[in-house]
Amino acid sequence: MYFDVAMPSMLFFVTLVAMFLDEKVEKKLKSTFEAKKLGVQDAVLLVAAMSVTISLIVFIPQMAIMILFLFAYSMLLFMFTYIFSDFQKAKAKLFCIAFLIIIFLIAVTSLFSFKADSMVIYGSLALFCLFGFTFMALLHEESRKSTEERWYLAVLSPALFLLLYVFYGSTPIWFPYLLDLYGVAFAVLIILYLGSLFTWKTSLIFVGLLTVMDIILVLVTKSMVSAASHVSGLRLPVLISLPTIPAVVIEEGTLYMGLGLGDFFFAGLIGIQTMKKFGKGFAVLSVSAMATSFFIFEVVMLNYGFIALPGTLMIVCGWLPTLLWKGIKH
Repeated sequence: MYFDVAMPSMLFFVTLVAMFLDEKVEKKLKSTFEAKKLGVQDAVLLVAAMSVTISLIVFIPQMAIMILFLFAYSMLLFMFTYIFSDFQKAKAKLFCIAFLIIIFLIAVTSLFSFKADSMVIYGSLALFCLFGFTFMALLHEESRKSTEERWYLAVLSPALFLLLYVFYGSTPIWFPYLLDLYGVAFAVLIILYLGSLFTWKTSLIFVGLLTVMDIILVLVTKSMVSAASHVSGLRLPVLISLPTIPAVVIEEGTLYMGLGLGDFFFAGLIGIQTMKKFGKGFAVLSVSAMATSFFIFEVVMLNYGFIALPGTLMIVCGWLPTLLWKGIKH
C-alpha cells in the first residue's frame, strides 16, 4: 500500500506557523487596514470570483498569467516588508546583512554550478547589482535617525524574488527548492493577510461555499485540473510540490504530490478562526485532524488511481468532526 507523510506534514506545519504568527501580526495588520472585516456578501462574491477565474484561466495566455502572478507576489512581499520595516536600527542592519549574505552566496554558487548557462551569468550580474543596492541601504542606516517604514528595505525581497524567478526559473536551484520555499512563504503571507479580514460567521460561509465550488470544479467540470495544468508549466509558486515520503517510484522517477496555495489558505483560515473561537489547544487538535484527514485521502488517491481530489474536502473532513465533538461535549 502506498502512502505519503510529506504533504500532510507540510500542511500541518504551514497552518501552525500561520496560526502562531497571526497572534503577533494581527494588531499591526488591523491598524494598517483600519480593522476592516468581510461581510457575508463579500464572502459569497469572493467565492464566485474565484470560481469564474479558475474556469476562465485556461483561456488566458501564459505570459499574461505569469505577469499577473509576479506582480501580485511582488506587491505582497513589498507590502508585508514595508508594514513591518519600522523596526530598530540594529534590526534593520541585520536585515541588510542577511540579504547581503544570501545574495552573495546565490550569485557565486550559481556561477560555479551553471557556467555554460548564459541566463545564469546575467542573473549573477543582476544579483551583484542588487548586492550593491543592499550595501548602500546598509550604509544609509548608519546615518538614518528615523525608525519609520523604510521603502528601500521593502524593495529587497520582491527584487530578489523576481531576479531568482527570471534568471533561475529553469535551473535545479529553482525547482523544487526555491519554488517550495517561496510557496511556503507566500502561503503563510496570504493566510495572514486575508485571514485577518474574516470573522467566525463569514469564515463558516466561505468554507462551506468554497468546498462546494471545489468539488464541482475538480470532480464535475474538472476546470481546476485544467487550470493547474495550464499554470504548472510556468513554475510559479502557486503550489507546493513535494516528493512522496516514503518514495513512490513511477516511470518518470519519484512521484511528487502538489497542493495549491489556495488549499493552504483554506486550512490556515480554519486554523486561525478556530483558535480565536475555541482557544489554541483545540485549534492545534483541529489542525492535526485536518492533516490526518488529508493523509487518508492521499492514501486513497495513491492506491485507487485518482488523479485529483478536492483539497478543501480533504481538509474540511478532518475539521468538521472536531467541531461536532466540541458541540457534543458542551
